[in-house]
Amino acid sequence: MKRQSVLSRASLILVFCFRLGGADSAEPARREWTVDGVVREALVAVPDDADLKLAPVVFAFHGHGGTMRNAARTFRMHEIWPESITVCMQGLKTPGKLTDPEGKKPGWQSTKGDQMDRDLSFFDAVLASLKQDYKVDETRIYSTGHSNGGAFTYLLWAERHDVFAAMAPSGAAAIRFQASLKPKPMLHVSGENDPLVKYQWQRNTIEYVKTLNECGEGTPWEATCTVFPSKIGCPVVTCVTSQGHKFPAEAPPLIVKFFKEHAKRQVSR
Repeated sequence: MKRQSVLSRASLILVFCFRLGGADSAEPARREWTVDGVVREALVAVPDDADLKLAPVVFAFHGHGGTMRNAARTFRMHEIWPESITVCMQGLKTPGKLTDPEGKKPGWQSTKGDQMDRDLSFFDAVLASLKQDYKVDETRIYSTGHSNGGAFTYLLWAERHDVFAAMAPSGAAAIRFQASLKPKPMLHVSGENDPLVKYQWQRNTIEYVKTLNECGEGTPWEATCTVFPSKIGCPVVTCVTSQGHKFPAEAPPLIVKFFKEHAKRQVSR
């Protein structure tokens, strides 16, 4: 076990007490962090050589009412990209903007300042501990998430822009803070018949990002996806299904392919 560190806003406790089946050393293991006096947890899968060799990092966020275990099973980042460090963080009970107004189910803060920025602080603590314990490739850090987790991916994009190489939100929009986004490669997954996060809301954000990224006309990409090349090296890929608000099973390999194509770069504006 790596030595513990004292972070400015969090004390780290590593707890390897849960595995998602199998004996593979890269299977997600449960870890705990105490952030601003609150115990937070995540499932983290780490390659055996991550303390010797640079490794990309992928954060995958569950939707409102979800769990880190469901996220690990749904996104399967550790299976599809075993060379990466993958992190599935667990949200706390949070009032939902579209459902669960009383906040009986776990989720993520919706905007900057919401819930006293507890989830942004949690993210900062997790990333800081990974950088201390492993050789994190800081040019290849990524985020994906579905629904409320996709919205949190957008929020991380807005508030922690310099951290990430590319983003892959699903079933989400960033209408309230999209003006805070800066150019970044994006793959967006959406369902044309989404009854919760309306497809038009998602399209509004996608069109905003295409303009931000100076994208041109689209051409076919993998499966039924479309890529919109960017003059500044920040393409947008849209993967649209006929489904509703369900995260499509075919999305994870496409997300990994997209992430592998993009490392962090400086963009001149």
